[in-house]
Amino acid sequence: MAHTIALEVVAPDRLVFSGLVDRFWLSGVDGDLGVLPGHAPLLTSLKPGLLHYRVSGEDRVMTVMGGFLNVQARKATVLTDAAELGEEIDELRAQQAKGRAEAALSKFNETSSEIALQKAIVRLKAVNLLGGLSRRS
Repeated sequence: MAHTIALEVVAPDRLVFSGLVDRFWLSGVDGDLGVLPGHAPLLTSLKPGLLHYRVSGEDRVMTVMGGFLNVQARKATVLTDAAELGEEIDELRAQQAKGRAEAALSKFNETSSEIALQKAIVRLKAVNLLGGLSRRS
């Protein structure tokens, strides 16, 4: 049995990640799930959350804003509307987006505001896991 599985994370605008990983875990609509090499075939919907993955023993994180996960014998593919590697996230911009979404939610209580808030919170979780080292100037 192989010790890695190929993982691709694809958004409409770019290939966010492609490489061999030791394992990964993320949030499905029915709960969190982990994938190791040799995982049974699977197709499931995803909710916005963090995708944790390990490359050569090093833990990494990215955001995934919903989508689908397809796991096959040697490859897993995440198709998502948007994704960001943890190191790409600007913490200040994420905090500002969270504030705007919270203000809009309290004013209008609209679904789009709830989604914006959820995305901002997921981005900040990724930044916190990286220890705030992904700040841009």
